[in-house]
Amino acid sequence: MSQKVAVLGTGKIGEALLSGVIRAGWAPADLLVTARRPERAEELRARYGVTPVTNTEAAKTADTLILTVKPQDMGTLLDELAPHVPADRLIISGAAGIPTSFFEERLAAGTPVVRVMTNTPALVDEAMSVISAGTHATEAHVAHAEEIFGAVGKTLRVPESQQDACTALSGSGPAYFFYLVEAMTDAGILLGLPRDKAHDLIVQSAIGAAVMLRDSGEHPVKLRENVTSPAGTTINAIRELENHGVRAALIAALEAARDRSRELASGKKD
Repeated sequence: MSQKVAVLGTGKIGEALLSGVIRAGWAPADLLVTARRPERAEELRARYGVTPVTNTEAAKTADTLILTVKPQDMGTLLDELAPHVPADRLIISGAAGIPTSFFEERLAAGTPVVRVMTNTPALVDEAMSVISAGTHATEAHVAHAEEIFGAVGKTLRVPESQQDACTALSGSGPAYFFYLVEAMTDAGILLGLPRDKAHDLIVQSAIGAAVMLRDSGEHPVKLRENVTSPAGTTINAIRELENHGVRAALIAALEAARDRSRELASGKKD
């Protein structure tokens, strides 16, 4: 890598991104980080060999700025950066709900902005990162974002109008699976299994099912039907899920997540 990249507000996702690109062969000397607490910045320096800087220094020296602060903090960060960001800097936003126009209105005219919604499996290089170009972002800018986030998982380009839906599905998605595993573990305990054994059974089943979905090319309905024997155990379980409205609850939950992403875009915090 010949360009300098700065990660601003380096929390868990920012650190996962750093570690991923370094494992992919990028030189720590080309990576800059900012953090709210000085001790956090020094921790990142010691762990990865990257260079801690201030937000202003990052804006002046890095070719690409990856903004990973919380959505409610983004306006304040942009106020700090705006006087120091030349129009040829690539801005990559990882903040849920905030459109590229929010950045374009606050930075120099013509500044390229790419919006990325990734998720926490970036910590294990299995992220799903959804990428959309702003008004001034070129193919090269989007490809550069794909290169960066491809170090921690898969990437997918979508029109920005689909970002809120993607946030609901994949940005928040891991939490739904963790919630399901938690509920199934409790069920296993109710059925008489020790917690550790119930956990192992469910996690391996989840991994196996995910790999089948990814690699078989089969529709999930077909894969479910393959497990569902007439008058068997699985169909009885599926009947109860339908009786309790689980499918409808999931649809409603994802709609609520999408709506909250839209609220964040409008600046609503509560």
